[in-house]
Amino acid sequence: MKTVTNTKLIKRNRKIGQYTTLAALGVLGLGLYLTFAMPDKFAYSLACLLFGFFLSQIGIYFGNRWGRSPRPDELINKNMKGLGREYTIYHFTTPASHFLVGPAGLWVILPYYQGGVILYDGKRWRSKGGGFARSYMRVFGQESMGRPDLETNTEIQSVKRYLERLLPEGTPVPEVRVALLFTDPKVELKIEDAPLPAMKPDGLKEFLKRAAKERPITELTLAAVRDALPKAGKEEE
Repeated sequence: MKTVTNTKLIKRNRKIGQYTTLAALGVLGLGLYLTFAMPDKFAYSLACLLFGFFLSQIGIYFGNRWGRSPRPDELINKNMKGLGREYTIYHFTTPASHFLVGPAGLWVILPYYQGGVILYDGKRWRSKGGGFARSYMRVFGQESMGRPDLETNTEIQSVKRYLERLLPEGTPVPEVRVALLFTDPKVELKIEDAPLPAMKPDGLKEFLKRAAKERPITELTLAAVRDALPKAGKEEE
C-alpha cells in the first residue's frame, strides 16, 4: 500500500492547537486574576474569560484532529497494512482528509472520535454514554456526531469536482463512496440498518477486501485516477 501524506499541514495544525491552548490558559488565568484581585474590573475579567473560552474551543478542535496520538491517518495506515501496492491512501492532499484509491473503488474515510455507544435509529445518528468527560466533550469540545449524511454528500461532491478538474477530458468520474471510521477503542456500534458503512479501525481491511470482490472499478479507470492524483508517497508493508 502507498501513502501520500501532507506532513507540513499536520505539523502546522498541531502547532496551532498547542499554541492556541496555551494562549487560552493564559487569558483564562488573567481573567481569574482580575476577578479576584480587581473586582472593579469585572467587565475586563468577563471579556478575558469569554475570549479564553473561545480560544480553548479552537485549541480543543485542533488538538482532537491533529494532536491526539494515534492520529486518524496513523490508525488508517496501521490497519490497512498488507492490502497491496494497488491501494493508495491520500491524507490531507485532496478535498477529503482521507481518500483511498484501489481495487475496492474510491473511498472517503471519515473518522469520528466518539466513545460510548453509537446508534442509528432509522433517521439519524446518535452517540450516548461514555461518562462525564465524553458528555463534556460533546457539549464543549465540538465532538458531537453532527450529521454524517450531510457531511457525506459534501465530501463526495467535493471529491467529484476535484477529479473532474484532474482527469482527462471525457473520462467519467468513478463512483465515490464513504465509510465512517470510529477511532475510540472502547466505542460500541449498534448500527445494523445504517445507510452508511461504519466500523472500527481493525475492521477496515476486511471491509475493503469484501468491497474489492464486487469489482466496483475497472483497471483502466483506476489507472487514470492514480495518474491524476499526487504521486509523492511511500510504500507500507
